[in-house]
Amino acid sequence: MSAPRNAPRNTANAGEALFRAVRAGNAFEETVERLLQAIKLGVVVPGERLPAERELAARLNVSRVTLREAIRALADAGYVESRRGRYGGTFVTKPPASDGGHKPADGNEPAETVAGELEDTLTLRQVLEVGAAEAAAARTLTPAERRHLRARLAETTDASMADYRRKDSRLHLAIAEVSASASLTTAMADVRMRLNTLLDAIPHLEVNIEHSNRQHEAVITSILSGDPQGARQAMAEHVDATAALLRGFLG
Repeated sequence: MSAPRNAPRNTANAGEALFRAVRAGNAFEETVERLLQAIKLGVVVPGERLPAERELAARLNVSRVTLREAIRALADAGYVESRRGRYGGTFVTKPPASDGGHKPADGNEPAETVAGELEDTLTLRQVLEVGAAEAAAARTLTPAERRHLRARLAETTDASMADYRRKDSRLHLAIAEVSASASLTTAMADVRMRLNTLLDAIPHLEVNIEHSNRQHEAVITSILSGDPQGARQAMAEHVDATAALLRGFLG
């Protein structure tokens, strides 16, 4: 079979490596990350077309619905555009001037420093939040603590897009609070501030928020059920999803 017109270059090496199967748990977030990696690394450059939808979905091992949602998110962020017609498809556009991820106040921080800050924050978050969920589930919670978790979960689930970041942070802090460690709660507050600065540099993705809400439900259900291992696994999956998006947009 001949290659399609405007086919991506290097698909025999870098393309194969990047467009590989993603994990089922965070399919949307990891699909966004893979597509952004391909664009940022020049595997598919501005003006070139991504592989056909059917082929790309098969290579990533995701549904076409998930792939379309990821492409729509990147289109909204200005990375790609869809064209109709005989030579249509999804084409990479020149990344917007605001792209490049989290930028310091003076805009002059080296890329290596920004990448180091991102990975430092993600590692610290993974250790703290996964541990906090496990510790909270291992305790016998008081009725007040159980009500506190349910209330924070409900307000996050019902939050508007504009208010979601604040309610989301409050839910995660509530998990640290019911772990009964003041030091852990203080550390969590610090890492959430750092995380929110990074999240403010990427687009709000409605599909990701829906995904996060389902993961929040799984975390809180495990904590209230007294299931430390379940809480740990659910929080790890949740943290990994956010990390995939941040590495995709900012890495």
